[in-house]
Amino acid sequence: MKDVDIPELGPHDVLVKVKAASICGTDVHIYNWDGWAAGRIKPPVIIGHEMSGYIVQTGEAVKYWQEGDYVSLECHQTCGHCYQCRTGQGHICRDYTILGVDFNGCFAEYVRVPEYNLWRNDEDVLPEVACLQDPIGNAVMATCAAEITGKKILVTGCGAIGLLTVGVAKALGAAKIYAVDINDYRLKIAEDMGATATINPLRENMVEEVQIKTRGCGVNVVIEASGDERCLQDSLKTVNNGGQVVLLGIYKDRVLLDLANEVIFKGVTITGITGREIFKTWYKTAELLSSYLSVEPVITHRMKMKDYEAAFQLIQTGQCGKIVLYP
Repeated sequence: MKDVDIPELGPHDVLVKVKAASICGTDVHIYNWDGWAAGRIKPPVIIGHEMSGYIVQTGEAVKYWQEGDYVSLECHQTCGHCYQCRTGQGHICRDYTILGVDFNGCFAEYVRVPEYNLWRNDEDVLPEVACLQDPIGNAVMATCAAEITGKKILVTGCGAIGLLTVGVAKALGAAKIYAVDINDYRLKIAEDMGATATINPLRENMVEEVQIKTRGCGVNVVIEASGDERCLQDSLKTVNNGGQVVLLGIYKDRVLLDLANEVIFKGVTITGITGREIFKTWYKTAELLSSYLSVEPVITHRMKMKDYEAAFQLIQTGQCGKIVLYP
């Protein structure tokens, strides 16, 4: 941690005083300086991309934002010119950059944000909830990619986004939600978020348990958020014929699948999810937060940003949900 200059603004930038910022799995990769981080990050860069705060200054060309606005931000800065951007698919822009990865982020007192990336918050949304709209958006997009209402859902992986997915599936009317993880601490949070039952593969056979709980029918939808190859392979065995599998977890290596028997012959639909639809998913997320969705159980720790080392070390233990930092 060090003192830096307050960012200078371009004509279309705003300066936001950070109220709350949460730690993402991407930040953990960078903190641990793994292979992905070493190949992507070009130091020095301030990390962090999940935040809420108040605008304190605007660039000279900014028209629709003003000092005092309560905001969060979409972390992907899109090119605006590729085929995907020009056809409403900016979340899969071919040349995007990410705040806190490719340019300075929000683990600071102030952050500079392009005005296009801003999202206006309702004043009654708590800062620690408002800063989570980025990962909640991942969960909303993944869950909305499948037919959820009245269906049996399997969520594999109870990291923050998996836990949020359980809550979103509950809010969208899933009949049964089965949550899978090897971490009992997080399985308890999954129950608090609305899981009908939890399964720990270290003690139970996931495939057999799902078959028992669904009376041999299997689940209608799998939302795979673990990024674990074995978990994905087993989850394909639990989905019924004609079911849907939504892939949200990130795998370290190539994955071996029995596509013929577990996908093709079963007529299973597989959908890959990255980010959020800009800004379509944000509107859905805001409406869910104002009505049926509570994310409080996922926020397990609130810490000062100066104590970031203790926060990252706590994440390594697995005994936490989402950690929110305050400058």
